[in-house]
Amino acid sequence: MNLRKNSGVLALTLAAAMAVTACSQDQKPAAPSASAKPFAGQKLTVFTLNHQWTDSIKASLPQFEEATGMKVDVQAFAEEQLQQKLAVQFTSSSETPDVFMSRPYMDKILFYKNGWMAQLDEYVKKNPGYDFNDFSKAAIDATTIDGKLMYIPLFTDQFVLYYRKDILQKNNIPVPKTLADLEAAAKKLHDPGKDFYGFVGRGQRNALVTAVSSFVFSEGGDFMKGDKAAVNTPEAIRGFQIYASLLKNYGPQGTLNMSWPQAAALFAQGKAAFYAETASIYKNTTDPEKSLVKDNVGFAVFPAGTAGAKPYNIAAWSLAMNPKAKNKDAAWAFMEWASNKENVLKIQRSGVPGARNSVWAMKEGTETYPPDLAAAIQETMKIGVGYNVPQVISVGEARDAVGSIVVKAMLGEDIKAAADQANRDFQAIIDKDKTK
Repeated sequence: MNLRKNSGVLALTLAAAMAVTACSQDQKPAAPSASAKPFAGQKLTVFTLNHQWTDSIKASLPQFEEATGMKVDVQAFAEEQLQQKLAVQFTSSSETPDVFMSRPYMDKILFYKNGWMAQLDEYVKKNPGYDFNDFSKAAIDATTIDGKLMYIPLFTDQFVLYYRKDILQKNNIPVPKTLADLEAAAKKLHDPGKDFYGFVGRGQRNALVTAVSSFVFSEGGDFMKGDKAAVNTPEAIRGFQIYASLLKNYGPQGTLNMSWPQAAALFAQGKAAFYAETASIYKNTTDPEKSLVKDNVGFAVFPAGTAGAKPYNIAAWSLAMNPKAKNKDAAWAFMEWASNKENVLKIQRSGVPGARNSVWAMKEGTETYPPDLAAAIQETMKIGVGYNVPQVISVGEARDAVGSIVVKAMLGEDIKAAADQANRDFQAIIDKDKTK
């Protein structure tokens, strides 16, 4: 795919496609202009995350504005600031922003229940060239609720295994295929006397939940069964125990205070044999300016547990439309353009995994990634679970409850008792959410 050759064609195609949908029931059609731009004179406000995706979109925005005639005001915020800003706007029934970025795995249920997102099913069908079926099934499942499409996935996170190629080769250890293999290899390579550890990962109570989810899923467990908490089932406890044991027995001191930045930094310093984490932060371990082991980092599909390999594959951040937006067709035109194949390819080449299958199938979509990482991501997109936190409104509270299981196990407490207590606490959160 040659972006330069196709950019002009794509712009003309975009303008033609959007002209078909330029009129909606809640707005008058834009007045025809000499250039027949479908949204001439209209202005769109978009709230986004401070992120590489936003930088890429801003760089291409003049082309979109030229093709459509609209002006797009992209306002970028830090994650916490964005969440606060959206809450203020929506609780006051504001028409702004027209389009916004959000995290389906954290916000979907709350935003849907509060009516803060417009349903998108009809929009994705309007232009066959958009090829909505090209998005990975797991990503669409993650952005759908009650059978209704509420988001368009922008980029994804896949949970994979990072490992030291040179250390495994030196010790004649194959890449772990099962969680039992991983534990055995971590035990063999663990050498704290030399400041080298068998495994590193998130240990902070709230942060660790996304990581331990893949261990729980792969042992046949889950956070919930229907509307009942299920973190104390035998299957779930096995997953929690494996993760807790890896951190406690083969991890560095201070693990309880680690989220991904600290764990990734330790791995990049060459102090751990294995690291389980989302693929999207891989450059933290391979960047020559950050990593001492940049040439010796390997990537693999997450090892299988009793129930097989079931790592998470989520839609990390997605685009949604404000149901009170005045210019819904203009809003959709931006969303369609921002998530088309050309833009997904552009952002994916910058190191952020996209959600379109066709982009992963082309050389241009994978050549900027380490080959083994690209293969691990592609496989995880096929087998992955579409969430990595409890599917409730009060996600933060639920993460604290669930994460306590691992923390208590690492501190030497009985894990069954910890899981039973967490299950009671989690069920109380579920029940409380029903009243919201």
